[in-house]
Amino acid sequence: MSTVALTGATGFVGKATVDRALARGLHVRALTRRDQPAREGVTWIKGSLNDTDSLARLASGADAVIHIAGVVNGSELDFIHGNVDGTRNMAAAATSMGVRRFVHVSSLAAREPDLSMYGRSKERAEHEVRQSALDWTMVRPPGVYGPGDLEMRDLFRMAKLGMIVLPPRGRISLIHVADLARLLVTLALSDPGRQTYECDDGHDGGYTHREFARLIGAAVGKRPLTLPMPRALLALAGRVDPLLRGSRAKLTADRAAYLSHPDWTAAPERRPPISLWAPQIATADGLRQAADWYRANKLL
Repeated sequence: MSTVALTGATGFVGKATVDRALARGLHVRALTRRDQPAREGVTWIKGSLNDTDSLARLASGADAVIHIAGVVNGSELDFIHGNVDGTRNMAAAATSMGVRRFVHVSSLAAREPDLSMYGRSKERAEHEVRQSALDWTMVRPPGVYGPGDLEMRDLFRMAKLGMIVLPPRGRISLIHVADLARLLVTLALSDPGRQTYECDDGHDGGYTHREFARLIGAAVGKRPLTLPMPRALLALAGRVDPLLRGSRAKLTADRAAYLSHPDWTAAPERRPPISLWAPQIATADGLRQAADWYRANKLL
């Protein structure tokens, strides 16, 4: 039985990846900061990305590492510690323990490092992987959604109320978390070479923000009014939300800068080859799954 080591295993994408790995008959070694319930096929390793000893224990005996953990909100120092230093530490641990296969989860934000602290940190994290001696493959997901996601919950709540406030006009790509997890596990079990892939749902050109909003509306049984927000107003909201919701804020100044960019679509030429992987979940269907999960958990 092959063994895969995961960081970020307790997060949204990580949980789906653990499920997929177990479904493929793999053993999982998973990093966690807190005690976790015992689960057949999973060995929990207590530690963090700044604890090199725990990362070495995580990588010990693994055939591949899938590095998912990262910081999506915080200060510039938080991004550097979580995304840059954490990636460097994980790559070093894999190297020291003789693990050659390394799958790194980056972000489309790495294409535009000057837009946000987050994007800059993801670009620097990619650099740490590229300069390693590992057999790496990088994945830059677009917007990831699905059952269990809390990042997009506010959009579904707004849609249910009949109105969605949107970023300035632009386009985005999307991917269901189960499709992303399937890609990550596939890459851990294969070696397509040192490639940087941009994955999505297969919808060429992605979606305008308005199209995405209407898909969410359909998922909750509404046809919401869509209100694009001017860039300056979005920037102001990015400063206000943290004042109102503190650490629970979904919109920060850094994220507002990221959202203002007009093109967050996956490049078709950077998609994984269809012989390796192809998306299976249509976005309209996946959004309905997400809406059902929100309802079942009384989150709408």
